[in-house]
Amino acid sequence: MACRFSELVIDCRDPEALAAFWAAVLDYRVLGREDDGSVEIGPAEGFGGTAPTLVFGKVPDPTPGKVRLHIDVSPTDRDQDGELQRLLDLGATGADVGQTGDETWHVLADPEGNEFCLLRTRIDPLPVRPAGIK
Repeated sequence: MACRFSELVIDCRDPEALAAFWAAVLDYRVLGREDDGSVEIGPAEGFGGTAPTLVFGKVPDPTPGKVRLHIDVSPTDRDQDGELQRLLDLGATGADVGQTGDETWHVLADPEGNEFCLLRTRIDPLPVRPAGIK
């Protein structure tokens, strides 16, 4: 049996604010909060469903330097330009990582400066399954 990608943990200064940003970006909801200040978000079906959850953990000073991992997102209900504007309105900013200008994607940063890419490809949203169905 193989492993399954279940969650991504992101160090940050303000877990509540970053969780709110990414929940709006991905149409996720808060699944839980821990005593240490961490916040987990995910699809309505919760942990273990069709999509991984994101856990934002509070750290006093996130690791500086080149990010070795980033998230790619794809529009589901609008074109890339419409989604770009929505993400900017949510608080994303443009990020320069040496693009040539010929890319088919946009490089952005979330409110804490974590880079992510908005792809051109439009994909269907995840199906919503009733709770308890695996």
